[in-house]
Amino acid sequence: MRTAIRDAWIVTQDADRSIVRGDVVIDGDVIVSVGGSGVEADREIQAGGDIVMPGLVNTHCHAAMSVMKGSVDDLNFPQFLENVFRIDSDRNDADLDAGARLGLLEMIRGGTTTFVDLYYSQDVIAKAVEESGVRGILCWAVLDEEFTTQSGNPMDNCRRFCESHSSMRKVVPGVGLQGVYVCGPETWEEASSYSIESGRVMTFHLSETRGEVNEHQRKTGMRPGDWLGSMGVLHPGCLAAHSAWLTLNEVRALGRAGMSVSTCPVSNMKLATGGVAPIPEMMEHGVNVSIGTDGSATNNSVDMFAEMKTLGLLQKSSRWDATVTPAQSLLDMATIGGAKAAGMGGRTGSIEKGKLADLIVLDGKAPNLRPLLPQNMVSNIVYSGNALNVKTVMCQGDLLMHDREVLSMDEAQVLSKAEDAWLKLCSR
Repeated sequence: MRTAIRDAWIVTQDADRSIVRGDVVIDGDVIVSVGGSGVEADREIQAGGDIVMPGLVNTHCHAAMSVMKGSVDDLNFPQFLENVFRIDSDRNDADLDAGARLGLLEMIRGGTTTFVDLYYSQDVIAKAVEESGVRGILCWAVLDEEFTTQSGNPMDNCRRFCESHSSMRKVVPGVGLQGVYVCGPETWEEASSYSIESGRVMTFHLSETRGEVNEHQRKTGMRPGDWLGSMGVLHPGCLAAHSAWLTLNEVRALGRAGMSVSTCPVSNMKLATGGVAPIPEMMEHGVNVSIGTDGSATNNSVDMFAEMKTLGLLQKSSRWDATVTPAQSLLDMATIGGAKAAGMGGRTGSIEKGKLADLIVLDGKAPNLRPLLPQNMVSNIVYSGNALNVKTVMCQGDLLMHDREVLSMDEAQVLSKAEDAWLKLCSR
């Protein structure tokens, strides 16, 4: 089927960051024309001055935790972890499915078309992802066997999941290490080797808290980033989440490895773990920076518009410098930077001929986005936009939401099952 989105402002995110007025034409799952007009199509979407832009990429998420929102709020980090571990250990496939579907529904409504997930039981989450139409880079949680509640060896479980789900259309399996505090050298080396050999993304939590860094330094004599660099396990397929407590030396090591970072400002601020990720230094030293929301237990939403703005304000405020992380850089992190971090840099993240049709339509008549001109469009998206501005969502040519009606999920059923799951989890 050929689809044309007519008469839109198109924020392409191409190499020149072009903004053009015209049509976007999609044939099947691929963009075939950008900015022209009059190309015939089987299905037409009249934009009438709305904004068409790439779908957002959330590079650190725990989608199945969406049913846990509002259950562990306003607690200091040790108490938060204690409660989360207790709830998490009681979870079953039914509430994992309910949580994943709730998170996916929120992502669709908020304009996220690709997300990177780190969790166990990704086989359960994969079914929800495929049915929702969103793309999930699903990374199976790996840790040393002595620390896990998984049945069997976590790395074996990860490998099994990756190989059994490698042919799904919108599920991309990957490797997800929990962190240096539960993963020893052998686990890191095995996971890294498998990631390199298979070409799969390897994501992990890194230097999220000062306590994590200090404890690792006490045990090994090295900070986590330096330790991983010394073992040679870092490579371009790596995606480090949080990374708030890195030294410049560690940043340089990540840059030399050609890897990516997913900064999660709202989660870190809500948990009061301190530290502000050194984003300008990362960009200076060749680290690909992307943005993640983290899970709904720590963030309470998967709203990438809120995350973009918060990241920019945090960086400016903490450095007393309003010029750092400008609006264009923030949009880059949420689109092309996210696509690269997710291992899909050549296939999505921008609206260009030959790329997958992952795009969203924002309401160009929304007062919070007006006045709307090419000169202020990116700033308005980043600093004024919000999830409620999203009208239409397409992922790989599939129309997931049109004129704010979700087409790929039974919204009422998802919401009902999520509340049932929350009540059961809290009662247990």
